[in-house]
Amino acid sequence: MASEGGHESGGMSGYISHHLTYLANKVQHGLFDINVLHLDTIFFSILCGLLFLIPFYFAARRSTAGVPGRFQAFVEMLVEFVEEQAKGMVHGKLTYIAPLALSVFVWVALMNAIDLLPVDLLPWIAHNIFHIDYLRPLPTADLNGTFGMAIAVLLLVVFYNIKVKGIGGWLHQWVTAPFGMVKITANPLTWLGAIVLAVVNALFTAIEYVGQTLSHGMRLFGNMYAGELIFFLIAGLGGTATVLGMAGHLIMGSVWAIFHILIVLLQAFIFMMLTLAYVGQAHEHH
Repeated sequence: MASEGGHESGGMSGYISHHLTYLANKVQHGLFDINVLHLDTIFFSILCGLLFLIPFYFAARRSTAGVPGRFQAFVEMLVEFVEEQAKGMVHGKLTYIAPLALSVFVWVALMNAIDLLPVDLLPWIAHNIFHIDYLRPLPTADLNGTFGMAIAVLLLVVFYNIKVKGIGGWLHQWVTAPFGMVKITANPLTWLGAIVLAVVNALFTAIEYVGQTLSHGMRLFGNMYAGELIFFLIAGLGGTATVLGMAGHLIMGSVWAIFHILIVLLQAFIFMMLTLAYVGQAHEHH
């Protein structure tokens, strides 16, 4: 197995380094290389999206007005929960907001849940069946994946700002929030003050958008990356331990996996709530 080779040749650091290597279309040169695609992140993101969309689509098609089945009851409970959260965050029509929130929550939760699988399972399958030497299957531990979702949310925020306020209203908000606008009179100084304040407002608005996007992506990435590393450390210790040590490794892994279930769901919930908060701000008039 590829990971075992890395473990034997480089010890714990080699084992972890191997598991942190992405399946990419080419070698990355430099900190930022737009030509590099992490194929494993793309594949598992799409796979988790399909695992959400297909069952929920058929649940909607086969839904009944009478006594629902177990899966339909679960879906309805989840939809009601997300819709209640959306009502508290977004003031306006929820025709598209609630389904957006539901999609974000379930999709991120499914991607996070990949971290609960044994760390060597998917790389072993990839190596022995598909002859793939490197595979990092957790999309939310990839900064490209989390920032991609955060940027998508930013684009939605821009879209709803323009849809709700119009292009003129949105641009007006750029030059009037958060410090307001100087009342223009015949005095030339008021014109100068208005221009300076408009520039300051636009600068703060740009910083707000950039800060929201960075924190949105970094928060999910940081938590999932840390959890992933702990699983790698526990798995690496198990490969070199005694019988007693292996028992301890099994206990530690089980305890961390149980605790990590909470992290998986909590981080999906936080990502959804931040999405609702940012989209909700787009519905507010300043």
